[in-house]
Order: sequence, then C-alpha cells, then structure tokens
Amino acid sequence: MAEMLTAQGMVVAGQADTPESAVSGILATQPDVVVLDVQFRQSTGLQVLQDVFKTTRDIPFIILSNHAEPAYRARYLAAGARQFLDKCSEFHELGEAAARLGRLQRSHQPVSSLQPKEPSCP
Repeated sequence: MAEMLTAQGMVVAGQADTPESAVSGILATQPDVVVLDVQFRQSTGLQVLQDVFKTTRDIPFIILSNHAEPAYRARYLAAGARQFLDKCSEFHELGEAAARLGRLQRSHQPVSSLQPKEPSCP
C-alpha cells in the first residue's frame, strides 16, 4: 500500500503495527489523511479512530478492510471516518481517495463523509 501511494506522488508519513503506535504516530505527524486498516493484532482500527478523535477530529480517515459488510461500514462512518473501502473490490480507489481528501484538507475546505458503496465481493 505504501509503495502504491508513494508511486502516485504521496508521502507516507508512517506505518504502525500496534494501535498505540498508530495513535501516537498520527498525533505526532498530523498527516493530511490516514489510511487505516480495520484489523490490528491487539485491537481494531475503530479504537485507533476513536482514540485520535479524542484529541483531534481534523484528520480525515480512510478505512480499508476485508470486512466490508454494511454493519462495518456504518460503524466506521458513524465514528467519523470519511470513506470506507473494501480491499477486495475498491482497493484501486485508494490512491484517488487519499489524494482527494489530502487536497481538501490542505485547502481547509470542509471534508464530509463519502457515502459507502455496497460490496461487490462475495
């Protein structure tokens, strides 16, 4: 994922293996956009999202998951994620989504939640 984003001209500010390192890294670097996986070894991406939002809600999150059922999408979007992408059917949209949200963030335009798509993978 990092290689793909870098190849599209984006700077990857960091990566994390644990929820704690993800939260501390996000808060320390204040990136334009966070791409967050649902799964962590000891927790979930939802906990990371909620922990970051305790400090700031200014960073847009794109959630990337193999668990793209409507309930997962709804839970993450309701928690404040801007977009939810299914790794199976929507991964190709990640670069464009990150670039778009990054441009909006840098221009200080309001960033609203993007409507989820229905998953197309079985």
